[in-house]
Amino acid sequence: MYETKDKIKALSASLENIITAINLPEKHKKIEVLEFESGKADLWSDPQEAKKVMQELSDLKKEIAEVKDLGENIELLKVLSDDPNEAEGLDREIAKTEKALKKFELLSFLSGKYDAKNALISIHAGQGGTEAMDWVSMLYRMYSRYCERRDWKFAVLDSTAGEEAGIKSITFSVSGQYAYGYLKNEAGTHRLVRQSPFNADKLRQTSFALVEVLPELECVDLPEIEIKDDDLEWQFIHSGGHGGQNVNKVATAVRLTHIPSGIVVTAQSERFQEQNRKNALGLLRAKLWIMEKERAKNEKKALKGDYRPASWGTQIRSYVLHPYKMVKDLRTQVETGNTDSVLDGDLDEFIDAELALVVY
Repeated sequence: MYETKDKIKALSASLENIITAINLPEKHKKIEVLEFESGKADLWSDPQEAKKVMQELSDLKKEIAEVKDLGENIELLKVLSDDPNEAEGLDREIAKTEKALKKFELLSFLSGKYDAKNALISIHAGQGGTEAMDWVSMLYRMYSRYCERRDWKFAVLDSTAGEEAGIKSITFSVSGQYAYGYLKNEAGTHRLVRQSPFNADKLRQTSFALVEVLPELECVDLPEIEIKDDDLEWQFIHSGGHGGQNVNKVATAVRLTHIPSGIVVTAQSERFQEQNRKNALGLLRAKLWIMEKERAKNEKKALKGDYRPASWGTQIRSYVLHPYKMVKDLRTQVETGNTDSVLDGDLDEFIDAELALVVY
C-alpha cells in the first residue's frame, strides 16, 4: 500500500510541474480575452477570423477541463488508497492516470513562441521523377491521416499535379491546438526506397521529398516584419482543376511576388479571390519569418525547439518498403517495421520522441 501511495504522490507532483510548465494562469487570461472577442457584435463580419477565435477558445477550455479532471482523479486516488478493498482497481486507475499525464508532459515541451499556432505545410518532389511525385502524394496522405487522427482540420492552399502521376508540389494548412508545435520537427528531407510501380521491371528505386513546416502567423505576431504594399506584385490567374463553374472563367487564383526578397507564393484553393489573397499573404509572412530567423542564427540557437529550415541536406527519416520494411528516424533512432501504419498517419511515436529530444 505504501508503494501505491508513493505512486499517487508522484502523479500529484507531476501534475503540479505540468501546470507550471503550460502556464495555466496565462491560459485562463487568454480565455477571458477570447470570450470578450467572441461577444462582439461584428465578430462574424470576418467569418475566417471568427472561426479562429471560436476554435482557439474551444481548445483552451478543453485543455483546462482535462487538467481539472486529472487533478480531481488524483485526489480521488488519494482517498481510495486508504481503502484496502480498492487495491486491485486502484492499480488500473493509476495506470490510466499515468497515461493521461504523459499527454500533458508533451504539451509542456511545446513552449516555443509559436508552438500553439496552426501550421502551414509544403511538400516538394525531389530526385526521382514520377516516383518522387508519387512519394509527395503518399506523404500528403500520411499527414492528412495524422491530422484526422488528432481531429485537426486541414485544407489545400495550392497544388501542382505531376505530369504522369502524383503531385509535384502541395501546400496545405493545418488548424488545431499546437499543430505547429507537434509538426515543426517533420521539416526536412524524407527518403523512400521501394520497388517502383512505374517501370515494368519493378526495379528498386530511391526518391526524395522535401517537407517544409511553418507557423501560421498574423501581423501582430511579427511587428518587426513590415510588408509594404509597394513591395508586392500581385497576379490573378485562373485556378487549375478538373472542371466546375468557376474554373477557367474567373481569375480567383493568386500569385504573389515579394519584390525585395524575390519570394513567390501562390494560393488557388478558395473560390473567392479575397480569401486566396489572405492565404498568399499568410504564406509570405511565414516565409519572411524564416528568412529573419536565418539572419538571427545566434538567437535561433538560444531558443530550444525553434524552427530548423528544411533543405535537401537535412534528411530526417527513411521509409524502406523493399527488400525489407522499416521506417527509421535518423535523429532519434526510433524505428518500426509497421510501415503501413506509419504511412496511414500513425506518427505519434516519431513525433513524441523528437519533441523529447529537442527538450533534453
